[in-house]
Amino acid sequence: MKKLLILACMASMPLSMYAAASDKAALDERLDKAKVVIDQIMSTPDKGVPDSVMRNATCVAVVPSLKKGAFVIGAEYGQGVVTCKTRTGWSSPVFIRMVGGSYGFQIGAEGTDLVLIAVNQKGMQDLLKSKFKIGADASAVAGPVGRNAEASTDWKMNAELLTYSRSKGLLVGINLDGVSVSQNTDDTDAFYGGATQSPHAILAGTVPAPPAAQPFVNTVARFSQLSQERTGR
Repeated sequence: MKKLLILACMASMPLSMYAAASDKAALDERLDKAKVVIDQIMSTPDKGVPDSVMRNATCVAVVPSLKKGAFVIGAEYGQGVVTCKTRTGWSSPVFIRMVGGSYGFQIGAEGTDLVLIAVNQKGMQDLLKSKFKIGADASAVAGPVGRNAEASTDWKMNAELLTYSRSKGLLVGINLDGVSVSQNTDDTDAFYGGATQSPHAILAGTVPAPPAAQPFVNTVARFSQLSQERTGR
């Protein structure tokens, strides 16, 4: 009974109470994990994101795996980072939060990663917003997987975002309709040392990537360039 009362009290608290800014070490670790996710996925092209997708990518968001029990009452999917393509390369990252209901698998379990890829300017504008809902405010489809996936999909015509899930090394496209994506301004401010730049300005490329962010940004940039070279465009 006592345990039930505690859970009831927790459920009645606003979600913002569980969304306090992380410390700098935790943010650095999140970026490191996001870098590893991209590195591992793109290093196995036959089982990863197709070159045709990375070639068209305007933004890449990664929600790396978190420890079990990291979410309260199953409400919060997870915390991640996003970088967007600019005229001079890929931007410094902004921290994001994903919230939604159950979709048949346990988001937040160890070994589960989420990847969102914007594949046109509309998708990029969605990720520049402070908050949007997948499927309602932004059209999204489960992303194709594998080197030759482009031939069997019409994602170019029907999607602004491609969505992926990876668990135990296996990458699959996944339907995330109804999931809310929002900028985590508390974590972004904490990472950059204060609210001196807006998330929109950071993703537009006006802020140089801090040393802790460079491995993640450089990894996305490297595979974006390789994809263009391999497809001859």
